[in-house]
Amino acid sequence: MQGVDLGHMIITSGQIPIDPKTGGIAEDIIGQTTQSLKNIQTIVEKAGLSVANIVKTTVFVKDMNDFASVNATYEAFFNQHNAPYPARSCVEVARLPKDVGIEIEAIAIRQ
Repeated sequence: MQGVDLGHMIITSGQIPIDPKTGGIAEDIIGQTTQSLKNIQTIVEKAGLSVANIVKTTVFVKDMNDFASVNATYEAFFNQHNAPYPARSCVEVARLPKDVGIEIEAIAIRQ
């Protein structure tokens, strides 16, 4: 698991947009955002939870000008899963691993 299971809480490691099946990385920020969120979903579901259990995310972007696209993709992802929007922080950073445009970490709660 790319995270820590504390019993009542799952804290994921930061997820960059690597497709675990192919090792590929999408070229555009929408594809990268989608893949990072899917990676988080996989981690949370392996712990027996769902996207609806995610209560907090931290989003790291290389370019804050991508925020509108990231936000729309993020919103669509949580809507698709009928999940409430978690609390979120978004921070612009100078560089991310593999020079991707986004990295997302999450906290999910067992209820």
